[in-house]
Amino acid sequence: MKNNKVNVTKGSYKGFLSIGMESEQISLKLLPELGGKLVSIVYKSTGKEWMLDSGHRSLRQPKYGSTFTDWDMSGWDECFPTINACKSGMDKYMNLPDHGELWALPWQYMIDENEVICWVRSLQLPCLFTRRISFPSADRVRLDYRASNESDQPVPFMWVPHPQFAVTEPTRILLPKSIKEMLCVYEGHTLKTGKLYSWDDVSLLSPAVTGDARKFYYGGQVPVGWSGLFGEESGNFLIVSVPQNKVPYIGVWMDEGMFNDRVTCALEPSIGYYDSLEMAVGNGTAQMIPAKASFEWHLELSLGVTLRRDEISHESFSIHHMFK
Repeated sequence: MKNNKVNVTKGSYKGFLSIGMESEQISLKLLPELGGKLVSIVYKSTGKEWMLDSGHRSLRQPKYGSTFTDWDMSGWDECFPTINACKSGMDKYMNLPDHGELWALPWQYMIDENEVICWVRSLQLPCLFTRRISFPSADRVRLDYRASNESDQPVPFMWVPHPQFAVTEPTRILLPKSIKEMLCVYEGHTLKTGKLYSWDDVSLLSPAVTGDARKFYYGGQVPVGWSGLFGEESGNFLIVSVPQNKVPYIGVWMDEGMFNDRVTCALEPSIGYYDSLEMAVGNGTAQMIPAKASFEWHLELSLGVTLRRDEISHESFSIHHMFK
């Protein structure tokens, strides 16, 4: 259902066209020219800005095929059809770029009443990628995605969102209680790739820059499709919810200043396991789009503030709050 209280405006952000969307409780801003990047998500009641800005780095149009870390390292980008640079998994001559194609391409956009629709074509795959942003309620943002295969052959892909959330206070990364351990897939300076870690032991992030980084995946399909962040001083929280049957994997990226200049983390519900389309095709977890067909999925963000973390860290939150 469309929310008639959403205000959509055009503006400018660091020299680029911006589109702002605002409900009674949330404001967000996106830049169609820069890969549809979401540069701001604010919970208005507390003034909490969830997205990391570019800081001292300039915001520029990236060069297609370049390395992601050479650019602004800010906001929310979409990784499609891969995260790591790799072969396509189907065509040995096709080389897919770092963090996929979409973050480095300008997107088209259309404002449809209280919604913003953006789309872009892959330069290497015969695919049209579309994202529609709406507000189901004042405290929720919904992103509806579609990947359309315009060819006569099946096309594989993987996808994760790459939101670089700002860590400005001690922040607990929340996962369903049934997830006890996470697999380290990038060890940084202190952990070990391939080792399982108790989530309670590694899920708290400090805003202090250490120069370290790490990444985890749940080793298989998730039991419940949500993850979140909780500020332990302010009580600000953010929950990411996806349909588990369509987005069955979850990764968590933590950067304490190894690549970025401030502490940031990304909650990455994933289609495909993990990071490389070539690997996902090989292990059977890539999503295949039939010829002349499409695949659709969605993601919801819920923002709020609470004094009790246990109110938002239980599986029932996903059902009670996301779909109330």
